[in-house]
Amino acid sequence: MKIRNCLVGLVCLLPLTAQAQDMQSLVEMPAHRALIQERNQSDLMPFETDGCSGGLSYSWTLVADTFPNFAEAHNQLPPWEDCCVIHDRAYHNIAGAETAQASYDARMVADEALRSCVVNSGALRVTELAELYGATEKQVQGAYETIAGAMYLAVRFGGGPCSGLPWRWGYGYPECSVFGASSGDDSPARE
Repeated sequence: MKIRNCLVGLVCLLPLTAQAQDMQSLVEMPAHRALIQERNQSDLMPFETDGCSGGLSYSWTLVADTFPNFAEAHNQLPPWEDCCVIHDRAYHNIAGAETAQASYDARMVADEALRSCVVNSGALRVTELAELYGATEKQVQGAYETIAGAMYLAVRFGGGPCSGLPWRWGYGYPECSVFGASSGDDSPARE
């Protein structure tokens, strides 16, 4: 299981060329098939969110509580917190997907939307932040693009279905396993 998770993680970090997307899909599809099987036999649990996963919202709040000037400039929560909640909604119910391929595609769309939303949240404050930090607007936008890229890689690496993680794709359904699941056509989830 650990080897498979590492392989999935490494493939998720590849540049998304057509060949890399094919490889990523090949590695990830067994988990999406298992998730769809679990979805079809389980009820969706009520929506919950931790804001930005991986301790990001919690850490931001801790820094804001510790440094009042930081909180004054940036508020108690990350400026992209809404982006994370929207992303969590898609992850919670697999964006309403009904097939493994639709689930895979929806996860990719959700992760791309998160990246775009974080970049756009920076664009809303670029002039203000450039003045605050004595930076150029291009530098501020670059910082938000870097943050968005890191968040994208984190969700691609750690957000796959059936991973056992609380922030996994499909976390609104009971945990699934690629071992023993089927694709609905009597073929094993793991081929």
